[in-house]
Amino acid sequence: MSVGAHAVTTSDFPRWDRELLFQILDSIHDVVLVIDSDTTIVYANEAYAKILGVPVAKVLGRRLDKIEPKAAAIEILHTGKATSGRDYLESLGIDVVGSSFPLYNGEVIIGCVSTFKNITEVVQLNRELQQTKGLADYLKEQLEQWEHLPLSFKEYVGQNRNVKETLILAAKVARTDSTVLIRGESGVGKEVLARAVHNSSRRKDKPLIKVNCAAIPEDLIESELFGYEDGAFTGAKKGGKLGKFELAHGGTIFLDEIGDMSYTMQAKLLRVLQEKEFERVGGTKTIKVDIRVIAATNRDLESMIKQGAFRRDLYYRLNIVPLNLNPLRERKDDILALAKTFLDQFAREVGHELTLSPQVVGFFQEYDWPGNIRELQNVLEHASIVCSGLTIEMYHLPGQILPTHEDQLKQKKPSSVKEIVASVEKELILSALVTHKNNRTKAMKALGYSRRVFYDKLHRYGID
Repeated sequence: MSVGAHAVTTSDFPRWDRELLFQILDSIHDVVLVIDSDTTIVYANEAYAKILGVPVAKVLGRRLDKIEPKAAAIEILHTGKATSGRDYLESLGIDVVGSSFPLYNGEVIIGCVSTFKNITEVVQLNRELQQTKGLADYLKEQLEQWEHLPLSFKEYVGQNRNVKETLILAAKVARTDSTVLIRGESGVGKEVLARAVHNSSRRKDKPLIKVNCAAIPEDLIESELFGYEDGAFTGAKKGGKLGKFELAHGGTIFLDEIGDMSYTMQAKLLRVLQEKEFERVGGTKTIKVDIRVIAATNRDLESMIKQGAFRRDLYYRLNIVPLNLNPLRERKDDILALAKTFLDQFAREVGHELTLSPQVVGFFQEYDWPGNIRELQNVLEHASIVCSGLTIEMYHLPGQILPTHEDQLKQKKPSSVKEIVASVEKELILSALVTHKNNRTKAMKALGYSRRVFYDKLHRYGID
């Protein structure tokens, strides 16, 4: 190698032998690594062992392309161009930053020198900072969305036997990290149950991140779930973006409408569930996450499997603990309790208490509620707004759910005074139960019934 114009001669200093040179290199705090033209490691200083945790004797004489085939030093042997910046050592699972430059003998490259330091802790801190910022942005976005949604209840309300069994199982599985699959029609409260499971788990102080698989376009769902690197595609955010899985690190991710996910994305999701790792779009680094997965669907996954629209292996991975929620038409004994919960919430908004008339109570018990709990909530919100008094009447309900004249003609009319009296009596009992918040003792006293007569009438009219 040539000597620069400002170099000094060896006569100015003591003899620069190899031992002194190695002492100088060993005093450097950064790793110094030298390879020859076939990538064999010919030198590593003491910092190599201290920083990387691998004895120098174990790497000397080994080929770098066998240990770290993607190392920047190997590329330099081909290009002859020095580089600097960040790199990731897959063999050790650490992030480093440094520089590499070629060694020449005349015009022939005879090796490469790399100097670098371990910045894994810095990268981890930066990742946590990104997660915190990303989570703050996500929560702000969710808050803005909730402001435009109907008021929702905070706890899952239900006294129905089947619902109780589901809630008991949900409470048991909440204490574990098992994957949960919540099944039921739209509007039955799958998200509310998912939130209850998360809030009862050891992850309750960590984020619960919701992903509506049906609402994200097919060409965006991968980047939404896994994030992307800077420049991964046209229009990508500068600096990249964390995906929902990284935002949920340490917490829970709720994959709603999982049955609407494409077959291709199902395969990528399966890997995350099995390995708890993934790569961002446009990236090569494997990212590991600690997450609990709760999925939900209103689709018939078994039929979809037969049709080739849903992966059988993903189904088995998700269906470890299924939680089934019945539609509202199959749990009408919960209607009054749910209605009371919503009325209490809407009463705070309108500034006074709200009750249901006997006619509305009777109609609610007969109606099939195709939109389930969400429909009941929306109906009562509508009624609380248009009602100027204390009692919600039939004419306060949305027109689309009211029976038409033809529907009324089809209904069986009472053919005797006895049936008319029974119909009115049933409505009075239901109204008393609503007024007294389902307290049967107060309801029977208000009606003037003895306990035996009251419970006999409950049984006769099928009121649970």
